[in-house]
Amino acid sequence: MKGKWLTGALVLAMAAVTLAGCGAKDETKEKVEQVTLNEVAHSIFYAPQYVAIEEGYFADEGIDLTLITGFGADKVLTAMISGEADIGFMGAEATVYAYLEGTADPVVNFAQLTQRAGNFVVGREKDNSFTWEKLKNKEVLGGRKGGMPEMVFEYVLAQKGIDKKDVNINQSIDFGSTAAAFSGGQGDYTIEFEPSATLLEQKGDGYVVASVGTESGYVPYTSYSVKQSYLKMHGATVEKFTKALQKGMDFVQTHTPEEIAEVIAPQFAETELETITAIVRRYYEQDTWKENLIFEEESFDLLQEILEQAGELEKKAPYKTLVTTKYAEEAAAKG
Repeated sequence: MKGKWLTGALVLAMAAVTLAGCGAKDETKEKVEQVTLNEVAHSIFYAPQYVAIEEGYFADEGIDLTLITGFGADKVLTAMISGEADIGFMGAEATVYAYLEGTADPVVNFAQLTQRAGNFVVGREKDNSFTWEKLKNKEVLGGRKGGMPEMVFEYVLAQKGIDKKDVNINQSIDFGSTAAAFSGGQGDYTIEFEPSATLLEQKGDGYVVASVGTESGYVPYTSYSVKQSYLKMHGATVEKFTKALQKGMDFVQTHTPEEIAEVIAPQFAETELETITAIVRRYYEQDTWKENLIFEEESFDLLQEILEQAGELEKKAPYKTLVTTKYAEEAAAKG
């Protein structure tokens, strides 16, 4: 009888431990935060972000990340304002526009990812002696008015002493369709992101003749942002997100293009690894990714200078209202 009681007690004890374990797991699951990130485009240009996803850095921080591609900064901003997205990844110009339009809940930038423009000038022939003067009186397939790709391209033209009126910039083609239009015979040059630039080269339809990013210098091209109200309520989440992102940045700073390409390949299943590697190398060699995620004031000033030059800004927005460096500084210090 005594033996049966001990056996029963042991079974109950084991069951209790099992239930306690299940409870602990459930409790852990409750701590996992659901975060929706809306990115402006799905591009190898944003390699550190995909490294953070594939290496499990977000999961390590207790974040269950849902990634959505918005296809345009305006669409990312709309998703954030409507509450469909928690965090937006886009050009910071969208946050400036929203603020100056009088939004009651400003969108605040908390981490900068890229420090170069990610687009390239693609011509119909190989041209090792390309000069920007060659764009005069030529049709160039450009980007959306008021968007960073187009504005930085126009900024470079100005830096080269070229009036944009002397270039026939075609802005009638939708984002993502310019490469196909160029392949179809439209335009003398086109301004392309990757993988479009490399794919045009592989097909023999076009050749990269210049890098907008190299010529523009360091520009705060893309950054992560949240509504001010979200930041107040979920500051700890933003902190964890930034820590994970910094780990992704640390990885690309300390690994070769081949190693980076291998890690992010699952994000681009439709693209050959050799092509991914070539694109990563192109961005790697032009110092595309910022070593830390701190969005400095001088970078914000340069951004607004570019907006002014493009005729998109009548007055400037305050840096301290639209940018916080707290989380990026903490992540860099811990790294």
